Amino acid sequence: MNQDILQKIKNQDYNSISNRIQNGLKQKIEEGNAKGVILGLSGGIDSAVIAYLCNNAVKDKTLTIIMPDSKVSPESETSDAIKIVDKLGLDYKLLDINSIHKEFNMVLEPEDRALGNLRARIRMNILYYYANLKNLMVLGSSDKSEFNIGYFTKFGDGAADLLPIVSLYKTQVREIAKHLEIDENIILKKSSPHLWPNHEAEHEIGVEYEEIDVILYCILELKLPIDEVIKVSEINEEKVQKIYQLYKKSKHKRITSEIL
Repeated sequence: MNQDILQKIKNQDYNSISNRIQNGLKQKIEEGNAKGVILGLSGGIDSAVIAYLCNNAVKDKTLTIIMPDSKVSPESETSDAIKIVDKLGLDYKLLDINSIHKEFNMVLEPEDRALGNLRARIRMNILYYYANLKNLMVLGSSDKSEFNIGYFTKFGDGAADLLPIVSLYKTQVREIAKHLEIDENIILKKSSPHLWPNHEAEHEIGVEYEEIDVILYCILELKLPIDEVIKVSEINEEKVQKIYQLYKKSKHKRITSEIL
């Protein structure tokens, strides 16, 4: 892997980036005549970064919803999410979606992946319920890496009014998390949507995030043809082709949302 490109991706002015996003949140709330924002907090790095940015900019206008499914969500994830809201003093609700998911499961023909994605769509419904109830704007937690390979559930965790960190690659999200002084265990933990037991993002995708980011940088920023991406990224052809195909085939999932 081309380490020069990886370092170029990571070496950014994260203070300036934080200020841009935080100012954007304030502006969008005002423009939308909303009372604030709402986000789902999983205990993972993406939603943690958004929670910290909201805390810095619109703390009194932020509602966080922690929505584990007790059947598949690790207790440690829920514990980390609660620690975040306790540390920051953010308003939050804790809702176990397991009983809701069971009701769907009783009337739908079973299929593990579809039922897994259903969890993301249940969470989306809850977020928009409270957004509707309290006049809040829904924040999505997609980063640039996952957004561009379609690693999200369409009309599930991909549904949002605002995407605060979609301009940041996953490796940049980890760096901004350090800048925001988020606990190291959250920065270092394996990313997972927790849609089924033992669900890990990099294992499912089959490519590490550092490699994904270098490949996407070559495609999106350098605008290189695929044969040049293979050469410049210094990543094997199979992985480059996999990410390229995910990028192309997931175009339909990138529905219109406002991007900060």
